[in-house]
Amino acid sequence: MSGHSKWANIKRKKEATDTKRAGIFSKLGKELTVAVKMGGSPDPNVNRKLKDVIAKCKANNMPNDNINRCIQKAAGEGSGANYEEITYEGFGPCGIAVIVEATTDNKNRTAADVRHIFSKAGGSLGVSGSVGYMFEKKGYILVEKTENVDEDELMMTVLDAGADDFVPDEEYIEIFTSPDAFSDVLDAVEKANVTIVESDIRQIATMKKELNEEDEERMQKFLDALDDNEDVQNVWHNADM
Repeated sequence: MSGHSKWANIKRKKEATDTKRAGIFSKLGKELTVAVKMGGSPDPNVNRKLKDVIAKCKANNMPNDNINRCIQKAAGEGSGANYEEITYEGFGPCGIAVIVEATTDNKNRTAADVRHIFSKAGGSLGVSGSVGYMFEKKGYILVEKTENVDEDELMMTVLDAGADDFVPDEEYIEIFTSPDAFSDVLDAVEKANVTIVESDIRQIATMKKELNEEDEERMQKFLDALDDNEDVQNVWHNADM
């Protein structure tokens, strides 16, 4: 669930064990809970935040039954933990700028855990805004380029729906939107009957920092430690790995 190198996320998801997948579903369940409570409705047609999280769940192959159970539980009176969304900013190994998005029912525990992971990797947490200016919040949709994808037609469809950019590669197509246009563009992509590999709103680095092989290994170990923390939802960074 982290913003790693361009296609590493996809490969790791496809190779995930059942245990790892269960961990991902648990984190997504927290996001659904927060979306229902913050959006004030269990109806994704009314609650856009919930609609966006459901799209993220489906891109991670979370079964519909799991999604519905989480939504129903969150909508019940007094049900579920009182989760909060918290964002941490700081510098990881080699001075890499990092944004960590967490969902927790215990802010003190999560802050201590995240601070320890940064410190152990030779990094440090900063104050709010210390690295945020290096990132831009964008809607992101990744489409697999299969034989049935008409690239020109899809490009026109998403641009008409409000997308900012359309970036084709050999195997995939990246689509970027403003956060406000994300839901509308995602709806258009879903109706185009293509394979959506990833879809979420993420922090995208405006400038990348290159790493050598040894530093990449240090950075990957740091990212894995953050991913393994049950409160950490997303990790964004500016490493060009």
